[in-house]
Amino acid sequence: MILKELKIDTWIGDPTNCYIIFDKESKELMVIDPAGDVENIEKIINILGGHLKYIYLTHCHGDHIFGVLELKKRCGGKILIHREDAEGLNNASINLTPYIREEIELEADSRIDDNDLIHLGDLEFKVIHTPGHTKGGSCLYCKKENCLFSGDTLFRGTWGRTDLPTSSLEDIMNSITKKLMTLPDETIVYPGHGLSTRIKDEKPIYLELKPKLI
Repeated sequence: MILKELKIDTWIGDPTNCYIIFDKESKELMVIDPAGDVENIEKIINILGGHLKYIYLTHCHGDHIFGVLELKKRCGGKILIHREDAEGLNNASINLTPYIREEIELEADSRIDDNDLIHLGDLEFKVIHTPGHTKGGSCLYCKKENCLFSGDTLFRGTWGRTDLPTSSLEDIMNSITKKLMTLPDETIVYPGHGLSTRIKDEKPIYLELKPKLI
């Protein structure tokens, strides 16, 4: 697996992490949360020499979806999002796009569910439904590559906001403690914002109620 990370400015003061995943054998690609900078994403896709199979959205917020329509227009790919967040893609009061930039609406090509499996060649990604930041927030876990793409559910040393439409503090804590902290300790976590981390480095915060050590 080849993994590329782009930090995309969406005018909220905290760049969004967009991930480009490439399977060298099948030449298939997946882009996670294309928040913008589509020209650069397309350039990387062309350099890798693959074809875009999926555009995966960890949740429906504007700072993760602004580049989706342009990327699909240029490169193709099926738009995937958990079914509980599909409505939010075309509901400005949920996706908050007017507060970030301009209002946009789009439709998913496929609605996914907890435990669904997504394949890029021999790479397998398991969908983990992690409500809390939004009701349809989700993460992607790849056992073979020992990594998790956590969207805005889990960050290094903290968790996603729960003061937004469809969010819930109780839900996000349950998602993290019962679904993510059960993953192998060495799992690398690639979040929607900020720096990467590992499951074992986050466990003390949620399982032992200890502060994050810098």
